[in-house]
Amino acid sequence: MAETKPSMRKPVFTKVEQLRPGTNGHTLTVKVVDSKIIKQKGRPDGSQPRQMRIAECLVGDETGMIVFTARNEQVDLMKAGTSVILRNAKIDMYKRIHEACCRQMGPRRSHGCG
Repeated sequence: MAETKPSMRKPVFTKVEQLRPGTNGHTLTVKVVDSKIIKQKGRPDGSQPRQMRIAECLVGDETGMIVFTARNEQVDLMKAGTSVILRNAKIDMYKRIHEACCRQMGPRRSHGCG
């Protein structure tokens, strides 16, 4: 019996207006409007092997805006004016504001503005 590889399904892109709190697994293409580092831990001399960085980024598309929480290497991708694809995004509600975070896959690919 020949083994067949399970084929990966194509991503279904979601618009910001379609997001609901408590859902996950979303794929979005958004543009970064603003990014602000809110927490940075680690030793400045580099003696600690792992530094933790967290940034809150205002991102959106033509249908709305959300706050994206970027962690560690994701922070480097979230520069104002760039477009990013968020994969496997989880949506939470905090103080009546929609927030998205990507724990495993994060922003995987960055492409030019537009």
